[in-house]
Amino acid sequence: MEKLSFQEIDNTVAATLEPPGRFYWGVVGLLFCGVLVGAFCWGWQIMVGIGAGGQNSPVNWGTYLINFVFWVGIAHSGTLISAILYLLRAQWRNPIARAAETMTVFAVCTAGLFPFIHLGRVWMVYYMLPVPNQRTLWPNFQSPLMFDVVAISTYLIVSVLFWYTGMLPDLAIIRDRATGVRKKVFSVLCLGWTGRYEHWRHYTRGYLLFAALATPLVISVHSVVSWDFALGVIPGWHTTIFAPYFVAGAIHSGLAMVLTLMIPMRKIFKAERIITMHVLESVAKTIVFTGLIVGFAYGTEYFIAWYSQNTVEMEVFSFRSTGGFALAYWIMVVCNSIVPLLFFFKRIRTHIFWLFGISIVVNIGMWFERFVIIISSVAHDFLPNAWGRYAPTAIEYGIMLGSFSLFFFFYFLFVKHLPAISMTEMKELQHQETAHE
Repeated sequence: MEKLSFQEIDNTVAATLEPPGRFYWGVVGLLFCGVLVGAFCWGWQIMVGIGAGGQNSPVNWGTYLINFVFWVGIAHSGTLISAILYLLRAQWRNPIARAAETMTVFAVCTAGLFPFIHLGRVWMVYYMLPVPNQRTLWPNFQSPLMFDVVAISTYLIVSVLFWYTGMLPDLAIIRDRATGVRKKVFSVLCLGWTGRYEHWRHYTRGYLLFAALATPLVISVHSVVSWDFALGVIPGWHTTIFAPYFVAGAIHSGLAMVLTLMIPMRKIFKAERIITMHVLESVAKTIVFTGLIVGFAYGTEYFIAWYSQNTVEMEVFSFRSTGGFALAYWIMVVCNSIVPLLFFFKRIRTHIFWLFGISIVVNIGMWFERFVIIISSVAHDFLPNAWGRYAPTAIEYGIMLGSFSLFFFFYFLFVKHLPAISMTEMKELQHQETAHE
């Protein structure tokens, strides 16, 4: 990594918080319009009923559950980069850790909306909360839906605490450089940080504690999401491979989203000296690893179906690759397992165009993976007379547009109003490199 003084690091990050121009507010306004479209479609569905979507019998789960699993997956790479790689002391994570943590928080918030949307009568969520009510009804804690409520809420709380704890020293730096109302705002946000020894001692212990607490959550949360499917008897779902399969896929999609977000931010904020090509190349190498795991899971699913000689299982997996949803299946395989192998070539994984393009391709493939898993099994289960087809409606597309707009809307606001690169961790990295010389 190029040597930077502490002052250069502070100046580079502080420059990202300068007043934005018209282009920035134009993009934010466009994203807000997308959010309004999603809100309108959701309101329309609440008014006319869940039938506004394309769900039918037997396909009772549509894009709402697809997007729920997708956004939970996106959230996982933030914890991987921030927590697990922090515990492993992988230094290449430092420049992108803050952005990854932020991505986790916003992705979990976006994912948390979809159980409400899928519920249809959203006000009935009151009966899912473990509180006394006038009808003496209590949640069914054996329901996978309750697993999601507990897992997502726990993951959100830990992720927010981890994210905010890591920002405290940087918020104090911005406070000391700010004036007027902005100084007062950051004085509140930094919680009275002065940089005393006691503050740093509590900070390092707290950050390490949250990293250790968040690490098992990476595994547990998406394993819980996989149980939504694995606990059912539907062919293609009822399998023990789902937990590690979902975790690997979640990290795969999340790492791709890290590249999708960091490459434009690196260029816009002129942070090439901090977010170096070595950092992006390390993310690309990790994507190769997770892509191989995902490809192995695809092959294992087919092997299990063949080895079991279960007629229904064999028919479902044959249908996935040759039936009505075959196009979605092959998009999934090519985008997730074959295209990432291009990162084996150094010329490709060190070229910005290829890094950005392949990251988008992987995210498209991971969305289609969730589509194939959810739709193909319920549309083609045990009885041929109950088979059906499914196609999303305009309402579902509008809500999906709103979810993506909401995620990027929050992220755009964050990178311009709060430090998106951890100055503290970059200084620690510089200090360690100097000490080893």
